[in-house]
Amino acid sequence: MAGCRILILHGPNLNLLGRREPELYGRQTLAEIDQLLKKRARDLDVQVGTFQSNSEGALIDRIQEAMGHLDGILINPGALTHYSYSLRDALAASGVPLVEVHLSNIFAREPFRHHSVVSPVAVGIICGFGEESYLLGLEALLKMITKRQD
Repeated sequence: MAGCRILILHGPNLNLLGRREPELYGRQTLAEIDQLLKKRARDLDVQVGTFQSNSEGALIDRIQEAMGHLDGILINPGALTHYSYSLRDALAASGVPLVEVHLSNIFAREPFRHHSVVSPVAVGIICGFGEESYLLGLEALLKMITKRQD
């Protein structure tokens, strides 16, 4: 696990965390969540890079740029979860395991949020635990990477 390289991607509107519907998404900002992730990564002796974009194309470009240079992807695709086949295809093409995370429980929300086009290419999904979803996702991803290396 030491030295693993993880790309953490945040999709559209996640830059508004802390201000956008705090009753659903919490009061922590994206910068605070990224700091929690970086601290946990240091504790686990792994490298993480974080990237947020409101643009589907920018997220896809970031995945493609990182191909061949990472061991896994942790992603909260935001609303792209439900319809972005191009993001799903880029994630599948990355060739590395990925974990999908969501701050809220998407299955306890509006019916359109119950379907993810990303989940079929993910090793797992964690949702509903606020910022802890990201931390749990990072640890689960590292366990999956370790199993693949054994």
